[in-house]
Amino acid sequence: MAGQIPRPFIDDLLARTDIVELIDLRVPLKKAGKNYTACCPFHSEKSPSFTVSADKQFYHCFGCGAHGNAISFMMAFEQLEFVEAIEELAKIHHVEVPREAGHKAKAYVQGTADDYSQMQKAAQSYQQQLSQHSHATAYVAKRGLSAVTIEKYGIGYAPDSWDLLLKQLGANKVSRDQLFELKLTNRNENGREYDFFRDRIMFPIRDKRGRVIGFGGRVLGDGTPKYLNSPETRLFHKGRELYGLYEARQQQDRLDRLLVVEGYMDVVALSEQGISFAVACLGTATTSDHMQTMFRFCRKVICCYDGDRAGRDAAWRALQSALPQLKDGVELNFVFLPDGEDPDSLVQKEGKAAFLARLDQAMPLSNYLFDHLLQELDVSSDAGKSGLWVKANEMIATIPSEFYRELLQEKLANLVGRARNPNTKNSAGKASVTPVKTSKITPMRRAVALLLQYPQLAKVMPHAPELAQANLPGVALLLAIQQHLIEKPQLTTAQLLEYWRELPEYNILSKLALWDHQVAEEQLTQEFLDTFRSIEDQYLQQRLESLQRKDQLSKLSVAERHEYAMLLKAFKSK
Repeated sequence: MAGQIPRPFIDDLLARTDIVELIDLRVPLKKAGKNYTACCPFHSEKSPSFTVSADKQFYHCFGCGAHGNAISFMMAFEQLEFVEAIEELAKIHHVEVPREAGHKAKAYVQGTADDYSQMQKAAQSYQQQLSQHSHATAYVAKRGLSAVTIEKYGIGYAPDSWDLLLKQLGANKVSRDQLFELKLTNRNENGREYDFFRDRIMFPIRDKRGRVIGFGGRVLGDGTPKYLNSPETRLFHKGRELYGLYEARQQQDRLDRLLVVEGYMDVVALSEQGISFAVACLGTATTSDHMQTMFRFCRKVICCYDGDRAGRDAAWRALQSALPQLKDGVELNFVFLPDGEDPDSLVQKEGKAAFLARLDQAMPLSNYLFDHLLQELDVSSDAGKSGLWVKANEMIATIPSEFYRELLQEKLANLVGRARNPNTKNSAGKASVTPVKTSKITPMRRAVALLLQYPQLAKVMPHAPELAQANLPGVALLLAIQQHLIEKPQLTTAQLLEYWRELPEYNILSKLALWDHQVAEEQLTQEFLDTFRSIEDQYLQQRLESLQRKDQLSKLSVAERHEYAMLLKAFKSK
């Protein structure tokens, strides 16, 4: 779950962090009894529904449902990845993030400070080279790029040289190996080393924190490939990064929309015309990770593609990637440009106002989805209607937003002349789960919720390892929480939840952490013990029935017969 970051460090970091202080610096809080409140920073509201608990080190919005611990807040509010949030919290406390040896780390945590330093030096080298080569400066001038735009995006030039970077940055074998691993240089089968990019206009690719992690190079002449991207490295993963996202975020505190285009030049050309919210995928189709990233930064995403077959195929792949990321409150639209035009050429031809007007007329996701399917299926026939019904419902099932599912189901029902399917399943293949507040709270869920919200109850919870043998949903989870608290009695609710962040149980635990149990504080211990005893009774009843069945089929051992008699006596006395 935590990659190379040791679990004890994450526990300690959460223990050091006061979530009230952390959030109050970003969202002013007001005291309200034991908790603190504010208007939610994650959705618009006039009256406060955002609550922060000092005891549980947990926040929750009763309006939009946002919730989590200090790490979750930093990820959502500062729009960071998990490891980045850890690093930011570590900076606050002036501690270094340790890394465990001997484990295969996630790609995005493998980079070192020196890696980023080398990438930045390479970017600066390319920028310096641009002004020293007249044909390169003539090219960017021809493309209409001003000095402001060139500086904003750090555009440079890799000269037609075999060893520019090798000479500047490869002082020894260690640094040369590093350049090769970062794909700034290459090696042939004879071991000869040479610069990876040559005679290309260079576009530095920055991560969300502004660090250079890769490059895109545009050929000046008729060479191939027209665009050459950095290969995958420990810093750069094209399926997760978006060109121009960092620059777009610098223009305003909160982006209200993002425009997805196909190339680097489209992004910088739009920026040149004052349209500074465009991003581009890096030589790959728009992925689900791309969509998830964009929806974290803004509520509205517009995909802009050429109107030809290739553009429409790219749009369809983008839609399919987006469906699992469609949560309530987000919006996805599509714009298709006239034949032969791309954003670069069109914005220069018709200007900013006309181009923005096209975006305002973008096609909603719901329209595009069915327009595309209706081109493939003839709904004038029963077979076509059946095909549309099956295909569309399969796609709708992957959407987490209840609003979007119902909207699309309604449209689908109108198209095929059937009643809306109320049992459309979600991406997990199960019917949509109702919130915990309306779900049945079983004794097991009650016990887990109380132990999670009040970790001190572990001190009174009986040690019953035999429960692990019980065929009771949730018992393993209950015992796992108990075990964590036995080993680390000081753990808070927020720290406990962190152990399950990337596990299937995280969602239900998050909901149980928010469940309003309506038990008076002085009655909590007794309520928990009574609940635990009811779980033990369920297990003992199972055990008794198991011994009864075995007694009918074969002989019980002496120990089993003694256990059977004790269980019978116990249940008769109740």
